[in-house]
Amino acid sequence: MQFGIFSVSDITRNPVTGQTPSEAERIEATIRIAQRADEVGLDVYAIGEHHNPPFFSSSPTTLLAGIATTTKNILLSTAVTLVTTNDPVKVAEDYAMLQHVAKGRMDLMLGRGNTVPVYPWFGKDIRQGLPLALENYNLLHRLWRDDVVDWEGTFRSPLQGFTSTPRPLDDVAPFVWHGSIRTPEIAEQAAFYGNGYFANHILAPNFHFKPLIDFYRQRFEHYGHGTREQAIVGLGGHAFIGRTSQAARDVYRPYFEGNEIYGQAYNLDDYIAQTPSSVGSVQEVIDKTLTFQEGFGDYQRQLWNVDAFGLPVETVLEQVELLGTEVVPVLRKEMAVRRSSGAADAPTHASLVRAKYGDAEPRQPRPNPNRGDNVTGTSPYQDSDATFRANYPAVA
Repeated sequence: MQFGIFSVSDITRNPVTGQTPSEAERIEATIRIAQRADEVGLDVYAIGEHHNPPFFSSSPTTLLAGIATTTKNILLSTAVTLVTTNDPVKVAEDYAMLQHVAKGRMDLMLGRGNTVPVYPWFGKDIRQGLPLALENYNLLHRLWRDDVVDWEGTFRSPLQGFTSTPRPLDDVAPFVWHGSIRTPEIAEQAAFYGNGYFANHILAPNFHFKPLIDFYRQRFEHYGHGTREQAIVGLGGHAFIGRTSQAARDVYRPYFEGNEIYGQAYNLDDYIAQTPSSVGSVQEVIDKTLTFQEGFGDYQRQLWNVDAFGLPVETVLEQVELLGTEVVPVLRKEMAVRRSSGAADAPTHASLVRAKYGDAEPRQPRPNPNRGDNVTGTSPYQDSDATFRANYPAVA
């Protein structure tokens, strides 16, 4: 079981002071938050992707690579990588590079996002959002597994004789989570490939997404990746911890109810009662998280958002400390006791390497020589099939 935090990279006005941090201040704060998460023993830090104000994370791989150089153990991920508007070729290259820089301490979550203008900004049609997501991942999956890809689809130019570089670390693709809260086709694709399925159950009643998760588990088993209880499930939600229940609500309320989005639609007490939001004492946050295991079944990753609503960075760092030192240690023990012996462990690069190679040494691709025009004259790598010749596109 992995526990961690995620951020959507919002730059939000502090409703108590009325101040809005600059982009530079928010980026610096985010790096500090990720570092503190590593220091207190959390397992995962994930960052979202946006391409407009009031967000800053337009390049998650750049930010995560920087964080990787200043942390030791924490696994770095996304929440989410936009699979619709990013070119899958660049996703393959950028995240394989991050995998090398982070020495395997990374994975990624793919999703469609929720910002309408991003589609036309990147030359895409939002009405094709679902087909884009499905086709782009089908290509991404191949790019990380085949040394040479010939491919033709609907939404990008064909590929002929293409090799995505660098190859994944140890020739093992990063683990992929498919994030979705409303689309069975995404759950189906996750199940088909044996990938993870992540439901960020923030804006919905408790257990609203159970039918989708149950469907994913059923299809995971159908495709032969294991039993339903071995399916790889992740959940996300808000959290705020105080020394007492009332103290947590007193501090959190002006930020939540003062927020331009949430505060206009929700009362904090109703929101806590009706949704998975975990606000209260240490024990209350522990107890509420345990209800997720009871309701959804054993799962592999729990992420909390603790930096929303304009909370000051020092308050967020305190929240990370409380999660890492008081909440998560108890949850590790309690959830392990309740966990089925058949439930799968959360995938890591090390576990994926063991699954592929056993005790053997992993592959380390070494390119064939440059033939003089910046491509290899034969197969791309020294250990590729010697009879294979990449068929490069011709220029008329």
